[in-house]
Amino acid sequence: MAAKIGKSPGMYPPVEKLNLAADPRKMRRIIAEDPEWSLAVVPLLSNLCLQHIVRNFEDKPILEELLPSHKDYVLERLSPSLPLCVTANLISDDGYWKRCCTLRWGLCDVSEYSQSWKRMFFERHLENLIELFIPDATDPKTVLNMIPLCRTYVRRLNISQLLPPIKEPQKSEEDDSSDSASDMGLDGPSMDHFDFGILLNKLTNLEELNLVYRVKGCGMNFEWNLFEFTYRDCESLSKALKSCKTLKVLRLHQSKVDDEKCRILVNQLLHHPTLKELNLSHNLIGDRGARAIGKLINQSKLETLDIYDNSIHAPGAQALAHALSKNATLLSLNMRLNRLGNEGGQAIGQSLLKNHTLLHLHLGSNEMSKPTAVVLSQVLVHNKTLKSINLSCNRLGVDGGKVLEEGMSHNTTVMECDIRLTEVGQESDYCINQVVRNNQNRARRTRAQENHAK
Repeated sequence: MAAKIGKSPGMYPPVEKLNLAADPRKMRRIIAEDPEWSLAVVPLLSNLCLQHIVRNFEDKPILEELLPSHKDYVLERLSPSLPLCVTANLISDDGYWKRCCTLRWGLCDVSEYSQSWKRMFFERHLENLIELFIPDATDPKTVLNMIPLCRTYVRRLNISQLLPPIKEPQKSEEDDSSDSASDMGLDGPSMDHFDFGILLNKLTNLEELNLVYRVKGCGMNFEWNLFEFTYRDCESLSKALKSCKTLKVLRLHQSKVDDEKCRILVNQLLHHPTLKELNLSHNLIGDRGARAIGKLINQSKLETLDIYDNSIHAPGAQALAHALSKNATLLSLNMRLNRLGNEGGQAIGQSLLKNHTLLHLHLGSNEMSKPTAVVLSQVLVHNKTLKSINLSCNRLGVDGGKVLEEGMSHNTTVMECDIRLTEVGQESDYCINQVVRNNQNRARRTRAQENHAK
């Protein structure tokens, strides 16, 4: 019976030895439907939602409604290239704006912007728009559309170039249409440079404006008109400055500002409510312009006036001295690199016998000699407010040095007296510097006593 139910060995195939290592799937304890399945932690639903917010932030910005930790998560992952119309008035996080600044400009010094990366971004962005603006070619809306986004953050504009209109190719004399257009006055540009009238009155927090009418890097395309501050520019700028009621500092240098343009500017700044500092250095201002500035000194609240490297002679200095003798607000006056001569230097010195507010005076390189030193010696004796005086690069001579030494021996307030390259004797130089050091030590002890008393 057993032989009948038994099967012969030839009924089954030969048994092969199994090699489990040849099939990786047979080595796994768990075989999932997904061959890429792993034991990694599944993302939290909240993270998935935040990632969705980041991806769709441009179309539907969601930020203020998030928890602080979720808000930080989103801000760290937002792209710095998002449109400003989305981010400007929504994102205040300085970390995001730092990424925007470094991505665009590389190395940045935020200390010049009150440690605010957002202020830095919008000031530099607006500066770039203005510096690349081409009259009658660039749409003014590129600047106007930016104003609602940046007006809160822009406190200073440093404009290092202003582009002129594109020069049209000259047409042939036989072109009748060009002649008719010229007769109608339609062949010229509508403006010579960017018109600040469309901008300044809308920047409600602007405090400082630095301007240079020039073109940087013109290379072989150099022309003198690329460095020209025209009368039309002057009129539009002066009206724009008058409308900017928050402006405290104005610097307009290296722009060929002459007497007539200076008078136009001053006429609009006479009763400016907030202007504290005016810099018209490296220009072409002469005596007529200096008379206008003298009028400005007493009809404004100026505290700092820089008019160095111009063409002011004795008459202009006398006009400024007359205004200075009546002034009670100006703290610093820099007139170096002019042509005052002894008449102008003496006039400025005599005004300081009546002025009791000026702290810093710079008269370097003004072709002055001993007669001016005599008047300034009297100032050093009687004036008790002046803190620093610079007479460098004048030919005071040995006698002038002795006169100044005599005046300094009675002075207790001057902390700086620069007489380099004035040809004074070594003995006078040493004595004057010794008095200055004594005054500095006395002031230091006084401050220490006051701090100790507090």
